Amino acid sequence: MKRVTGIGGIFFKAQNAETLREWYRKHLGIDISEWGGTSFSWRDEQNPTGNGTTVFSIFENTNTYFAPSAAAFMVNYRVDDLHAVLALLRAEGCDVDAKVDESEYGKFGWVMDPEGNRIELWQPPAGQ
Repeated sequence: MKRVTGIGGIFFKAQNAETLREWYRKHLGIDISEWGGTSFSWRDEQNPTGNGTTVFSIFENTNTYFAPSAAAFMVNYRVDDLHAVLALLRAEGCDVDAKVDESEYGKFGWVMDPEGNRIELWQPPAGQ
């Protein structure tokens, strides 16, 4: 079973998130939305008619979404079967968060790497 199929998002914290968002708007032309980021759309050979997305988002430095990690970033990886990947990681002794979120945006789970970085795993909704 393939575990990670791509990058679903790059998230990082900023001392002054709005100023940094404006810098990315002005200098790199990234259309940062009111929620603090943007979604890049793409397609690949495994899903030529679907719409894949990769999210780029800047969080306020005080945001606790990355906790318990102290890192200022978090990478979201796409997976085909979240529950199967989480089960494999648990069986291998990894530090897997017991919480799983399921919504119209897909399924989300988390694991900590050996250096204490929180990793988000995302199973997108069908067609994405």
